[in-house]
Amino acid sequence: MRVLVTGIAGFAGAWLAQYLLTIPDVAVHGIIHRHNRRIRHLQDRLTLHRGDLRNAVWVDEVIHQARPDYLLHLAAWSDVGGSWQQPWVAYELNIQCQLNLLEALRRAVPQCRTLIVASNEVYGLVQPADIPINEETPFRPNSPYGVSKIAQDMMGLQYWHNYHLPIVRVRSFNHLGPGQSEDFVASAFARQIAEIEAGKRSPRLSVGNLEAIRDFTDVRDVVRAYWLALCQGEAGEVYNVGSGEGRSVRWLLDTLLSLSSMSIEIETDPNRLRPSDVPKSICDNRRLVAATGWQPEIDLHQTLREILEGWRKEV
Repeated sequence: MRVLVTGIAGFAGAWLAQYLLTIPDVAVHGIIHRHNRRIRHLQDRLTLHRGDLRNAVWVDEVIHQARPDYLLHLAAWSDVGGSWQQPWVAYELNIQCQLNLLEALRRAVPQCRTLIVASNEVYGLVQPADIPINEETPFRPNSPYGVSKIAQDMMGLQYWHNYHLPIVRVRSFNHLGPGQSEDFVASAFARQIAEIEAGKRSPRLSVGNLEAIRDFTDVRDVVRAYWLALCQGEAGEVYNVGSGEGRSVRWLLDTLLSLSSMSIEIETDPNRLRPSDVPKSICDNRRLVAATGWQPEIDLHQTLREILEGWRKEV
């Protein structure tokens, strides 16, 4: 069984590759664009294709060569905050790359089961009555990233309707774990704490909005949900992926600070505040659970401890 993962060297992609390699009789192919740092320890067990998904000719060649039975499309611009500074880059990477993939699949392997990963950011400015957020919640995007993920989501639905490609869509809520970029909140906090402990910065930690409530899940639970949704979900359907529990950003910070013996001052950095922020976002995951039986298994205290330990080693 051939499984192709785009963005396999990214944060979620690397954890997905590690998970897929535990499944018997699966040959894992991956598409990488730049570095392979996160999967260097796995690469002898992977078949890697290096190139640019914006190049439609190259994408055609890879799909014809790999002929996947399953494809999980994780390659994307994933920095919500950065999408305000570079909106066109977010649109180009998230829309054009997926279009090239779906066209290549349509021509070469239309039977390939494909997972398209959208985001809770498609729901955007949710109302209090929308909580918890289910798959029928209206789209109210409030970032360029959110708009790009709606385009990906609806493109997948269109290719299911028009060409009957067996596409499953997921809308992933916030996930975190060891190896995540410091563009994301828990990793940003952990790096600053590690640098303070190492004497590389003054004992002041810069923060943005601490009152936002989000649905955080360990990335290892999330990639397991992706695979279950692709294998057991219904083609043409969409599934929210999240724990179903809301935690504040302040809770993340307080938990990480409790793992350090340092006395650290907290200061708000205006540059870390977004032009528009949603007060609360919590996932209704009942459709996913009903289809697959998935439940998160990793406690976030463990996750945060591992994130901090990772940055201590890095620093």
